[in-house]
Amino acid sequence: MLNRKRKRVKLILLGLTLLIVSAVLIGYAMKDGIEFFKSPSEIVRDPPAFGKRFRIGGLVSFNSVKVLNDGSVSFQITDNSSAIEVHFSGVLPDLFAENQGVIASGTLKNENLFFADEVLAKHDENYMPKELVDSLKERGVYVGPIEK
Repeated sequence: MLNRKRKRVKLILLGLTLLIVSAVLIGYAMKDGIEFFKSPSEIVRDPPAFGKRFRIGGLVSFNSVKVLNDGSVSFQITDNSSAIEVHFSGVLPDLFAENQGVIASGTLKNENLFFADEVLAKHDENYMPKELVDSLKERGVYVGPIEK
C-alpha cells in the first residue's frame, strides 16, 4: 500500500516539475516574440535603441509618400502630434493610402528615420488599431470615422 502511494506522489511531482519547466521555457521563448507598436510621440519621447526591432503605428501623413531613386518608398507616420519618416523597400499593401492607419515593423536608424521591412495597412474603411485609437484619444486628437 505504501509503495503505491509513493509511486503516485512521485508521478505527481514529476508532472508538476515538467509543467513548471515547460512554463518557464515558453515564457523565455516569447519574451521577444510579442511585438506591440509604439506611436511616433512615444518614440520621440523615449526612443528605443538604434537597430532594435519594433513596430511603429499611426496614420500616413498627408502628402508624405515619395518614391525614391532606388525604387523604395518614403513616407511619414504620424499620430497628429509627432511624425517619423519611414523608408520601405518592397510592395506596399493595396489598402495603403495617405491619412490611413498603418503599422510598420523594422528598426530605427537615427532619431527620426525608421527602416521598415514590413508594412501592414488597414483592412476596411473603419479599421484603426485599438492601441492607436486609445493613444489618439489620450492626447485629445482622435477624429472618429466619418458617418455616411
